[in-house]
Amino acid sequence: MAEGTVSMAEVETSFQKFAVHGDTKATGKEMNGKNFVKMCKDCHIIDGKNVTTTDVDIVFSKVKAKSARVITFEQFNEALTELASKRFKGKSKEEAVQQLYGLIAGKEPANAGVTKVAKAAAVDRLTDTTKYTGSHKERFDDSGKGKGKAGRENIPDTSGYVGAYKGSGTYDEKVKNP
Repeated sequence: MAEGTVSMAEVETSFQKFAVHGDTKATGKEMNGKNFVKMCKDCHIIDGKNVTTTDVDIVFSKVKAKSARVITFEQFNEALTELASKRFKGKSKEEAVQQLYGLIAGKEPANAGVTKVAKAAAVDRLTDTTKYTGSHKERFDDSGKGKGKAGRENIPDTSGYVGAYKGSGTYDEKVKNP
């Protein structure tokens, strides 16, 4: 390979990472349209002037099979060849494709803008079991772990022992032999 060229293995690795992004059933061999657009955005192929999301969708539709919803790595390369001439105008086709591969190689799906769990002081204060009082305090042990049903209800002792029972013998003896 000449200087400045990107190995196809790096591009294929990025293809596989984007292909499985957000899809638990994906194998990494085929990429859907949503992930193709995400890859184009994350790798800055979509610049807003020469290449837009609409252009990427149109190219995706051109290269995929008529009834298919996904593209293979070979079709992915065809799509990149088409996008390269749009993205890098005034350059030769090979040069433009190599620059596009350079943008893609080694990239992974970004999780920018993903919603994070809010951790506010009010939530911490409300869920601190050491500050509970009254009947609510009885529902948690010393470590702050809930006791479950035992903390919510008075469960009767069904062991059979009656503490205040006075008399000689067992209940059965008294009932059967009065």
